[in-house]
Parts: sequence; C-alpha cells; structure tokens
Amino acid sequence: MARTTFRIALANLPFPSSPDDAVERAVAAVHEAGREQADLVAFPECYIPGYRISSHAVPLPTTEYLERAWNTVADAARAANAGVVLGTERIVDGAMRISVLVINRDGTRAGFQDKVQLDPSEDALYTPGTSRQVFTIDGLTFGIAICHEGWRYPETVRFAARQGAHLVFLPHFGEAEAGAFQPTSFADPANTFHEKAIQCRAAENTCFVAAVNCAGEGSPTTSAVARPDGSVLAWKPYGIAGLLIADIDTSEATRLLASRLRPAQL
Repeated sequence: MARTTFRIALANLPFPSSPDDAVERAVAAVHEAGREQADLVAFPECYIPGYRISSHAVPLPTTEYLERAWNTVADAARAANAGVVLGTERIVDGAMRISVLVINRDGTRAGFQDKVQLDPSEDALYTPGTSRQVFTIDGLTFGIAICHEGWRYPETVRFAARQGAHLVFLPHFGEAEAGAFQPTSFADPANTFHEKAIQCRAAENTCFVAAVNCAGEGSPTTSAVARPDGSVLAWKPYGIAGLLIADIDTSEATRLLASRLRPAQL
C-alpha cells in the first residue's frame, strides 16, 4: 500500500545577520530536521541571503555566493536524508528573482519555483517568474506559492492542487511594524487577514497548506499548517525560533474542491 504519512518541518528561524549566517542557520535547521526524521524542511521567503526590506541591509548576492550556498545546503540535505524547500534569490539573464529551490533527499536539485506574482513593493528589485510546477519527493506531491501569491491570489494554490499536490508551501516574510497589532494566538480576529487566508486556501482546495515565516518579536504571522478542511493542525508560538514539526496524512488531501472547478473559472 502506498505511503500516506509524511513529516514536515517548518524552519521558523531568526532573520539572518548576514548572507553567510543565513547559510549556517539553514544547514543547522536541515540537520535538526533530519534528527526529527522529517521528510521535508521548508524555509521562509528569500532566507538565503535574507529578504530585502528597509529594516535589513542585505547585500546583493553574486552567482558564486548562491551556488556555494545551494551546494552547502544540498550537502546537508544528503547527510540528513531530508528534502529541502529553500527560500532564496536567484539570477536569471542578469536579473534577480525571488525563488524557492527544491532539493531532494539525496542532495540533487529538483528545480526552482520562481515568484510569478510580485508584490508591488518588489517591482523595482525583481523580475517575475513565468511558470508554475509541482514537485514530488517520496510520494508527497507539493506546490509552492510565495508570500503575496498565496495570500492574495487563490489560483496559485489551486493550480498546485489541480496538478495533484497534497500540500502547498507558503514561504513568506513578515515583521512587526510600529503600532501594529501583535498576536499571541493564531488567526486572532484583531489581526490582519493573512493567517485566515492560510485556512481558506486549504479548505477551498481540500489540500494541506504550510506557511513558514521568520521568527521575530511582534511578528504579525507565524509558521503554521492548515488541514484540508481548513482547521489548524499546528502553529509555532510567535517570535519563538525553532522547527515546527507536523505529521500529515495525504489521504486527507483529496483536492476535491479544486478538481471541481471548471476550466473557464480558472
């Protein structure tokens, strides 16, 4: 009988202090995921070298730095026997893209998912990707919707579900803003819509959704996993660094509601 239970880890890590620190923290998290017997570990948006925002001065990466970083994380994946969903930047035809590198358990690269729908604030820094795909590791099929894509464009998650994804990862970055509400419980009604959107994307497509953010004091969102019925399977306390471990049963991810959507509605 086909395997249906998988363990995922969400790396709810502090914002890296430097590009090299990002690699060191990512490698440590991959090894920890291996010790926890996780099949996959996922990282926040652009964790390598760090998300570009005015509050964090992140130097522009070189191709050499990125290749070295990806190879180092791939070596860790192979040693830990854990797949990796790595939030990163990459350079395509001389232009920067927000991306996710998927690494197999043996350290080989499964491919990239670029951010296709940029947030308006990112237009001056990045070029958008042009296509979407799903990945499969050990029978677990998953898609990736990066931050703004998953929050505001439900079709990004629906695409993956209709392509057979049991799970959609939503790597993102969000940090506390002055005077903003600081939640202590998941999907608090006083908070923004973002955490409720995780539950909606799961329920409207009958698949799992796993959102992963950095750990920061007063963070507006935390790392969490929603079940295919929209209920919350697990969430990490706000601002607490570490892995969020969750076991998912892919037999629950029927993708029924996503599959019933007529092509003209896409």
